[in-house]
Formats: sequence, C-alpha cells, structure tokens
Amino acid sequence: MMKPLLLRARGERNSRSLTTYLRFGGYGAVKKALIMDARDVIKEIKASGLRGRSGAGVPTGLKWGCVPKASGKPKYLICNADESEPGTFKDREIIRVDPHLLLEGMIIAAYAIDAHKAYIYIRGEFFHEAQMLEHAIGEAYRKKYLGKNILRTGFDLDIYVHRGAGAQICSEETALIESIEGRRGQPRLKPPFPAMAGLFGCPTIVNNVETLACLPHILENGADWFASIGTQESTGTKLFSVSGHVESPGVYEVPLGTTFREIIEDHCGGIPNGRELKAFIPGGSSAPVLTAAEIDTPACFDAVAKAGSTLGSGGLIVMDETVDMVWVLENLLEFYAHESCGQCTPCREGSAWALNILRRIRCNQGCPEDLETLCRIADFACRGMTICPLGDAFCEPIRSFLDRFGGEFRAAVTSGNPPRVVKAPILPTRRDQSMFAKPGTESC
Repeated sequence: MMKPLLLRARGERNSRSLTTYLRFGGYGAVKKALIMDARDVIKEIKASGLRGRSGAGVPTGLKWGCVPKASGKPKYLICNADESEPGTFKDREIIRVDPHLLLEGMIIAAYAIDAHKAYIYIRGEFFHEAQMLEHAIGEAYRKKYLGKNILRTGFDLDIYVHRGAGAQICSEETALIESIEGRRGQPRLKPPFPAMAGLFGCPTIVNNVETLACLPHILENGADWFASIGTQESTGTKLFSVSGHVESPGVYEVPLGTTFREIIEDHCGGIPNGRELKAFIPGGSSAPVLTAAEIDTPACFDAVAKAGSTLGSGGLIVMDETVDMVWVLENLLEFYAHESCGQCTPCREGSAWALNILRRIRCNQGCPEDLETLCRIADFACRGMTICPLGDAFCEPIRSFLDRFGGEFRAAVTSGNPPRVVKAPILPTRRDQSMFAKPGTESC
C-alpha cells in the first residue's frame, strides 16, 4: 500500500500550520515552478496526465492551455470548493488537514496561466473550513509566499476566500462565477467558455480543490513519477468519499485503477452485519448506479465509463441488500428538484415532475405508465437540453435505477392501489412554498 500524498499530513499534530507544512517540504514546488517558464509548467502538468478530480475528468494541462496568452485582459484563477454533491466530502478533508497544500497548488496554477488574483469559492456551510483557509492565507502572506514579489521572483498573487450561500448549482463553474460577481448563481450559456471569458469577462480557469492539491506533488517529483501511479489513462491517486453501508466510512486515498472491491472490502472493512452488497454509486449522487456484479470494476475514468457510470467526484455510496431502491431514487430526486435553479424548463419542471411520480409510487398510488413517463422525462431533460449538467445529474440516476433495478419499480407500481390522480401536481419551488404552509405557520 503506497503512502498517501494528498492526505500525508492526516494524523499529524497541528497539521494545518505552516510550520508542519514546511517540515513536509512545503512550498518547495513553488520555488521550483517560479523559476521555470510558465509554458514549461503547463507542459509538465500535461505530461503528468492529471485529469480534473471533480466531474468530467478533463485533462488539467489541456484546460490551462486554452487561456489566451495575449488577451490584454487580466486572468483569474478560481478554486472550486463548493463541495455540494450528496456523497462527496473529500475536498473538505484536504482543507481541514492540509490547507497549505491547496494554497501551494493555487500559486503554481496561477503562475502557469499568468493570473495575479485568485479566489477560493467555498460552500457557505463550511464556516470552520473557511476560517482555516483564512488563517493559512494569513500565514502564507506573512512568510511572503503570497502577495507582492513572491520569493523575490517578481510574481505577484493575492488569494481571496469567497463564501457562497449554499446552492448546489454554484458548483457549476459558470454559476460559481456569477455568484462571485454578485449575481444570482445561475449557469451561463457556453461558449464562450470561462477560459476565454469568465470572471468579469476575463480569461478564467476553475479547478477544484483536489486537482490543485495534486500540483505540488507533480512539480516536486516530476511528471513521469506522477504518471507512473494509477493507469495509463488515469494517472495519480484519487480521494474517495465512502459513505453508506460500510464498516468504516470516510475519505480514502488510493491509486486510480484500484477496484471498488478493494476499496469497499479492504479499506472500508466491507458490508456490516454480514449482509451482501446490493449496489453502489461510484462518483457522487449524479453518477449512474452500479450493481454488486460490477464491484470488480477498476476505479478509473475509462473503466467506470465502460461500466456505464462516471467516476465524477469520487463520492462512493454503498448500499446493502436491505435498501429499497425506489426510496433511494426518490431521495436523490428530492435533492435535485430542490436545487434546480429554475432557469431551464426541462430541469425545473422535469425534476419536480419525476419527484412527484416517485412520491406517488412510494405511497402505493403508482401505475405502470408512471415508469414510462419517468423514462420520457429522463430522455427529454438531458443531453444538451439544459444550460448546465444539472439536467443530466437528475436524469442519469433515473435511467440507471430503472435499467438495473427495474423489477423493484415494476413491483412497486403493480402492488399498489390505482392512482387517485392522473397528473402529478407540480412541486412547489422554494419561492412558493409558503402557499402550501399550514395556517399560522407562514414565514414573514
């Protein structure tokens, strides 16, 4: 078992302090990067094969290379710490354990794209984590790792912490940018992409916490070293947030390509109470569900895609044989119906409609036609029908649950009573919830 990289300071006393970080060789990669040509830094990241650790797995160096070199506008770097997808809590662990690792990665990334201002957009509920980052930033300024003329190299960088208001939609990069600019967090149409016109209309790169935390290790040890970990197409280590029916839930760091069986059984202690595995979601709540028969799938981008799901954010949700899959899907849809920003009709209406169908099925008021309707909603509200991927985020679970566990859904609609209504009522949004409040309970 290899030593952890991103979680190397876990268990250390005062792991968040600059003193502890320097004892691990901290900011050595910055010293190396700042004497390199910025183009060589990008080449090193490309050669490492590092892919984004939050969703689609876009190659990081390729993404940086899209920033125009001479646009005449300032460039910005944003760290996406709005970790809001159910089942995902790995980025918060990095901030809690080793915030200076994130800051060093941000300095490297900012230098590579020639950005002199950077923002950490952190989820509003992460109050203590925001304080930890503010403290670490203060330490870095005092030791001249941030600010003017960093390490006397002539490179300037200021980092700001920006707290969001707890909207899941702001984990999408353009909605996040809208929020920083002071507007409601709603996704923008693309193109233009943020690398061309992002924050304040300027070239902007948005990377998540785990991606940026990999950079110091790559610069310190070399691209070939990083590429030797994991698989040819999925290099390096990956953090997995494991929750659900395992003996030891938590955040685990393993090389990409490790099988889900090894993660669940060897690292997490297996399924408790002698029960059997029924299903698992490999990459956060928006990833299609996989069955127990697919437990030997390697945890890497290509293998998981071949199995019919996505590695996504690495939120591994484990379910044993006692779980009612109809209830799980209802639970997921309740989240996405609530978090839809309402900008796109297929997402706003489709997620609410699907949720109401699941609620009726769970109340023994469903009918076989409901399953066909769910499939039609899933076909209509995704694959480019919405501005951002939230449409796909609620549709993919519908498809995968009906495909892999269709028997449970068919049993649920045939064993219940005939529906009392033909058309499901529209789910009230957050703006009109008061219409349905009991008399005397309205909020002012």
